Amino acid sequence: MVLLVEDKAVVVPGEILADDLGFIPGQGTYRLNHKILASRLGLVHIDGKVVKTIPLAGRYLPKRNDVVIGRVIDILVSGWRIDINSPYTAVLSSKETPEFIEKNEDLTRYFDLDDYVVAKITNVTSQNLVDLTVRDQGLRKIKGGRIISVNTHKVPRIIGKKGSMVTMIKQATDCRIIVGQNGWIWVDGEPEKENIAVQAIRKIENESHLSGLTERIKEFLEKETGKKLTIEDKGDYNGLQ
Repeated sequence: MVLLVEDKAVVVPGEILADDLGFIPGQGTYRLNHKILASRLGLVHIDGKVVKTIPLAGRYLPKRNDVVIGRVIDILVSGWRIDINSPYTAVLSSKETPEFIEKNEDLTRYFDLDDYVVAKITNVTSQNLVDLTVRDQGLRKIKGGRIISVNTHKVPRIIGKKGSMVTMIKQATDCRIIVGQNGWIWVDGEPEKENIAVQAIRKIENESHLSGLTERIKEFLEKETGKKLTIEDKGDYNGLQ
């Protein structure tokens, strides 16, 4: 079978990846005669006979039960419209807050324009209407710290297996960190430690396709902070730890 690219190679739309009917086109690819071509800019991923591409860029597509970080962009009659770094905005109803909010009450007392919130997606309709809640534990308005934006497709690597990567960054920097599934991340700590945490996150984002990533991040954090680190298994990570 003729494969024309290596696994994890960066390819552009229209680039020929394989010239053989023995390979199967996966996500981000298409077949033209005997050939498989890339349909987007991305990294090649070869899984047996399936050839696919992982996008290098793209906005977040909302999914039910995802924990996201959002920004208030409008005050509605009975809630707030939230930017969740997606082609589709979301709505947080006043009924989906821990407090009882009376009709016609001033909603800016709870969430004002440009406030950031940690919320969970409760529903995504076929028309891409997105509903949020902040009633679960850990969901709230964000105060202090900074918000950074990362490629949404790199979020799993930033979190790490069962939260191991983000836990290591917290351990090294003593920062509070919340990773939204929508690619917005909150980092809060001493300014110098915040900078180290952000550098580590950027390093993961830029090098996520390379092998040995966890060890490189560990070495980077140990060098920058002077701490000896262990890679912890924290159980299933929900984004709020």
